[in-house]
Amino acid sequence: AMDWQVLTRELSLYLESQVRVGLFGSGVGLSLVLGFGVAYACYYLSSIAKKPQLVASNDRFCRFLEEHCPVVTETYYPTIWCWEGRVQTLLRPFITSRPQVEYRNELIKTADGGQISLDWFDNNDSLYYPDASTRPTVLLLPGLTGTSKESYILHMIYQSETLGYRCVVFNNRGVAGEELLTPRTYCAANTEDLEAVIHHVHNLHPSALFMAAGVSMGGMLLLNYLGKTGRDTPLMAAAIFSAGWNVFESVESLEKPLNWLLFNYYLTTCLQSSISRHRQMLEKLFDMDLVMKARTVREFDKQFTSVMFGYRTIDDYYEDASPCRKLKSVGIPVLCLNSVDDVFSPGHAIPVETAKQNANVALVLTSCGGHIGFLEGIWPRKCTYMDRVFKQFVQAMFEHGNKIFSM
Repeated sequence: AMDWQVLTRELSLYLESQVRVGLFGSGVGLSLVLGFGVAYACYYLSSIAKKPQLVASNDRFCRFLEEHCPVVTETYYPTIWCWEGRVQTLLRPFITSRPQVEYRNELIKTADGGQISLDWFDNNDSLYYPDASTRPTVLLLPGLTGTSKESYILHMIYQSETLGYRCVVFNNRGVAGEELLTPRTYCAANTEDLEAVIHHVHNLHPSALFMAAGVSMGGMLLLNYLGKTGRDTPLMAAAIFSAGWNVFESVESLEKPLNWLLFNYYLTTCLQSSISRHRQMLEKLFDMDLVMKARTVREFDKQFTSVMFGYRTIDDYYEDASPCRKLKSVGIPVLCLNSVDDVFSPGHAIPVETAKQNANVALVLTSCGGHIGFLEGIWPRKCTYMDRVFKQFVQAMFEHGNKIFSM
């Protein structure tokens, strides 16, 4: 291994000699630029580019991932000019491309009289699975105010298309343009709508292999569902990306001054915007003027979300919404990708020890990547590290999953 201290000392001596020469010559500028470049490259390779930490108690699951999902054991090289978590989080929506996807929309009714909007990518041109009845299906769950139009969802569908799979996006109530038929939206703790969607999709294609992937709040909702159902689910496996494991820790992190300025206030306005067009329906139960005055996610949840779903206090809601408390009960193979520099899900709140107690769970923890960032390459427009993890894991489970089902 290279001795970085020796390298740094030699580089300093080199720069000092070059500066002395350059002051009386003409090479000081170039020398400084080259020297800085070498120093930055050394720092990047020694401190930024690292292999992710793979946490799994089941040796068979580990070997399965190493063989069929090798990306989780390879060094992750974040984009060299924007590796910091906040920067990755902010830039990803603007940098990454938006693959063209044509959806087929379906509205399904719920037991309480509401409706849910599903966006299907049927992939009828699939060469690998021409028979629609047995074409593997991936259910995708976007983040807090996300829909099927999010770039990370479009990239997951693009990856699935190349493998021949079908996708269906579960849009939470009221966010995808459909009307609210009852004064109810959604939250991370209540899994009733997700259960209805999973059984609807499974009943449509009972012979097709079926798994799910959730991002951010979609991942939290999926984990809470899996913790509730154990093995009693039509899903064969699940992938979770940038989930907030402990809601108390997440909101505390997001309320720090810089994080509030960069993320919390904007996220709160997005939540308010998502319900504002349903104001006439929601005013039957809520003081909407008070809800629209919220300046943090916590204030919004206190005035709106926790009240809507019948929690006595906001702490009761956050306790129920935190997936870390249900992880022990997950009964199917689950791969969870998080970055430890994600301000939405702080590294110290990731339930590493709990994950080690469940043979069905594997955590992949990167040192950089932010929240749904995971940018890589000089100009990270097309494929992110998250996309590669998704593609390899979904393919591994659909095509080789029988190797770990006996665990």
